[in-house]
Amino acid sequence: MAKKKKAKKKAAGKKKTAKKSRKKKAAKGKGRKGLWTTAEVNLLKKLFPENPTAMVAKKLRRNIDTVKKKASRMGLKKLKKYLKKIGRA
Repeated sequence: MAKKKKAKKKAAGKKKTAKKSRKKKAAKGKGRKGLWTTAEVNLLKKLFPENPTAMVAKKLRRNIDTVKKKASRMGLKKLKKYLKKIGRA
């Protein structure tokens, strides 16, 4: 009986490490880019005020939340004209 418990603990330990390695691989995937290039920043300045954030994120190949944070830090805002068009102003 003691052997079965040890075997289960070992198997459980392996599963945890497998999950951790999958998480690391997912974090390194296509969604993670790192530093912003000047070209990306210029494109963000141009597109963000008049376009949906999801579309801007897709063009930049970045996460939506990442685009929102960067735009906020840069002081970019959606134009009133755009907000009115989508019914938010």
